[in-house]
Amino acid sequence: MEKRCLQCGDMIIGRVDKKFCTDQCRSTYNNNLRQDINNLVKKINYTIRKNRRILADFNPNGKSKVHQSDLMDKGFNFNYYTNTFTTKRGSIYYFCYDQGYLPIDKGYYALVHKLDYVN
Repeated sequence: MEKRCLQCGDMIIGRVDKKFCTDQCRSTYNNNLRQDINNLVKKINYTIRKNRRILADFNPNGKSKVHQSDLMDKGFNFNYYTNTFTTKRGSIYYFCYDQGYLPIDKGYYALVHKLDYVN
């Protein structure tokens, strides 16, 4: 009984449990299996990096204040961030890597650069 490669369909020569004729076929097969997951992760990472870039542009000195509409005009997406930090007072900072924001009043956000004590 001859076995066929799962990727290209060529005949397999070698071990009885071998599934692919070459390393290239094995690699291509596995990359195709993960393509949808990889594309999703790429889109999420792109959005988070874009958010970080927008925050950094509005926050060149490490602390500043910006209105929500200004962030949204640049394409900021509030649904994507890397982590949060809750202060002792209960305020929640949202971070995109090292750039963070805190909702304050009347649609404004306090922007901060991640400090050493923020994990």
